[in-house]
Amino acid sequence: MKNHKNELSMIKEASRAVLVCGIILMVFGVNAHDSYISNVSQFFTGTAADKSMWMLVGGAVAVFLGIAGLLHRQKAV
Repeated sequence: MKNHKNELSMIKEASRAVLVCGIILMVFGVNAHDSYISNVSQFFTGTAADKSMWMLVGGAVAVFLGIAGLLHRQKAV
């Protein structure tokens, strides 16, 4: 029983870390999207910079996975 509780605790900690990394990645993505270079690139190409879009999408996925991991309840064995 104690081993199961430790395993669940480790999963929760990993989920928190993924959530925090996702939030940080999204913040960097927003900053990259609003940067001067990105605006110039968007003016000439008509699309947002790939780097900022990948950071935003990756951050959103990480946030979703982190929240899902925190809300996940394992069945008692």
